[in-house]
Amino acid sequence: MGSGDHIETALGNLARIELAHLPTPLQRLDRLSDRLGGPTIYIKRDDCTGLAGGGNKTRKLEFLMADAIAKGADCVITTGGMQSNHCRQTAAAAAKLGLDCRLALIDKVDWAEPSYRVAGNVTLDHVLGAKVSVFGADADRDTVCAQMVEQAKSEGKKPYFVPLGGSNVIGALGYVAAIGELQQQIAQLDVTPKALYFCTSSGGTHAGLVAGAMINDRPYPIIGVHNEEDPASIQVTVEGLVDVLIEHLSVSVRRRSDDVQVLSGFGEPSYGIPNAKGNQSITLMAQHEGILLDPVYTGKAFAGLIGDIEAGKLAKGDDVVFLHTGGAQALGAYSSLFVS
Repeated sequence: MGSGDHIETALGNLARIELAHLPTPLQRLDRLSDRLGGPTIYIKRDDCTGLAGGGNKTRKLEFLMADAIAKGADCVITTGGMQSNHCRQTAAAAAKLGLDCRLALIDKVDWAEPSYRVAGNVTLDHVLGAKVSVFGADADRDTVCAQMVEQAKSEGKKPYFVPLGGSNVIGALGYVAAIGELQQQIAQLDVTPKALYFCTSSGGTHAGLVAGAMINDRPYPIIGVHNEEDPASIQVTVEGLVDVLIEHLSVSVRRRSDDVQVLSGFGEPSYGIPNAKGNQSITLMAQHEGILLDPVYTGKAFAGLIGDIEAGKLAKGDDVVFLHTGGAQALGAYSSLFVS
């Protein structure tokens, strides 16, 4: 079998709706690679998947929305933080498919900038026609979402609940498929990556990538850079989801202890609160390659890649891939970081 064929076989005829612009580009970052003085960096542009600006959730939604429609849903309900990229893409998918969309935004990030609660993804949620409900930091997410599901049912709707980040076994299938796509591009370019770096948060993207790599004979390590301060919980979450995903796909591979790798130390002080290294990586990428990262996810993740270059783990002559999971739509909510 060629690159990616194992994955196509594993995914078989699983229900999927075309929502993303695929394949997303794989680009070489010549100026930034020269500036950093280490490996040749390639960027997988999943910020270009479409759906109101794109991002990694679009791949997940191809499988989640297919499941929703198969179950007769006419309404989708999901949740996230105020500047949730997942909620924005879910609202866009619902609009494209003619479904009602209801969002539970949890205002849990202590960011005082007034634009944080009205600009960026929040504006786009409203433009896309979603019904937006905002809850305080002390709200129990599970309780709130359960109440929204029951409310929709009482109105005669057939709601489908999409979990935080689309990070369940169905959503994770999107990134099993993405590994197959990436393998084909790597083969065409004759590139041998030393690793794949990306931001890990709710765990679905991470689990899908790991499962895809396992199915495809582990072509390179999958390194998730955590965007929060404590990596222990995400490690457990991803490992559990990988195991369920492999069982769901009925493939005969077993997870090894080193399959799930979480790089910590770049997510502080907490989710949604930027840090200096992440902000520096945003300006480096923007001013050398014209590509926009964000302060919540991809800025911190690229800072992790830079950290490994500085530590000598990636050297000149190596190739490395950075998966851009999107998020630049939130930059306007953090404008004080870049506008004096």
